[in-house]
Amino acid sequence: MKIGFDAKRAFHNSRGLGNFSRTLINGLVTYHPENEYSLYTPPIKNELYLRWQNELCEKGKVEVFSPTSGVMKSLPALWRSVMLSKDLAKTELDIYHGLSHELPPGIERLDLKSVVTIHDLIFMRFPKYFPWIDRKTYKWKFSHSCEKANHIVAICNQTKRDLINFMNIPEEKITVLYQAIDPQFYQAWEQKKLQGHREKYKLNRPYFLHVGALEERKNALNLINAYAFLEENKNYDLILIGHGKSYKDLVERRIKELGMQDRIRIMGHVPFTDLPGFYQSASLFVWPSFFEGFGLPIVEALFSKCPVITSEGSVFPESGGEKTIYINPNKPEEIKKAIKNVLESQSLRDEMIEAGYLHAQKFTLKNTTNKLNSFYQSIL
Repeated sequence: MKIGFDAKRAFHNSRGLGNFSRTLINGLVTYHPENEYSLYTPPIKNELYLRWQNELCEKGKVEVFSPTSGVMKSLPALWRSVMLSKDLAKTELDIYHGLSHELPPGIERLDLKSVVTIHDLIFMRFPKYFPWIDRKTYKWKFSHSCEKANHIVAICNQTKRDLINFMNIPEEKITVLYQAIDPQFYQAWEQKKLQGHREKYKLNRPYFLHVGALEERKNALNLINAYAFLEENKNYDLILIGHGKSYKDLVERRIKELGMQDRIRIMGHVPFTDLPGFYQSASLFVWPSFFEGFGLPIVEALFSKCPVITSEGSVFPESGGEKTIYINPNKPEEIKKAIKNVLESQSLRDEMIEAGYLHAQKFTLKNTTNKLNSFYQSIL
């Protein structure tokens, strides 16, 4: 098969959809080198991604395409959104896959199968979190892609249900394919490496961990309130890893009100390669988010053999499995009680770790890549 990808995020985003795109492409090149892969992206300037491009081309049949004309080089967004179909028409692709909600206009006229991945419809479920112009833009892009695509990939069953309920997409047009967790989370670090990591970040006490943007939907305030009234907080720190703006200001003010600046730490920028150390050293991962498209940090924690407490409903049971503890994210008292139960029962903790690690195996790169490749074959 010859497969093309919208690779803008892969070469220009350091987190989120960028990680998703890079992991997916790495998996295909590694486990299915028999295919040919064409990656379409605005011009690459970052040295890190230029090196990754070279590594891909050395490993498999990979070509990277960027706009060549002077006008399109200076207007890469216009090229990707409007002119890309003309470049695709010059190739002999079997499949073109938009990895992050978008397909270029005119793709329906080309002799290939088009696929788009939809990660979530949070902008429709929770419009208050998004500016008006963003909601309108997303609605147009998502609607166009879902209408024109031959097939839609949803990253979880929750997103599939939302596509059916919010956008009236026929169920038979949607396939659920879970995304992979980056392989860096699969291996336990040696104690010497973990100790160096703890010294680097001054992790001098046991701690509970939360990883994710400091924004209203992630609900860090209720976690802080639960932690503040937990008697055992004297023995544990709370580490919040993530960036934020106005909501981060609220979080910082609440920490100050509680007088807990020495026990609740916010870490903004943490290199992606250091994240496994945080998970593997944590006593507990607590994530009372109101809603997610998938919940990658949950599975990263499970791979790291860190017990997880997260929210009930939505996508969370898909990510967390049977033995993760699910709470009402609106009730700090319930969060507090769940934390206390895990701390007081070693047998419960061991059961959560064992079952969680087993559940996480469905999200390995090999498993998800093989299912994706089988899906491509099925639509041709």
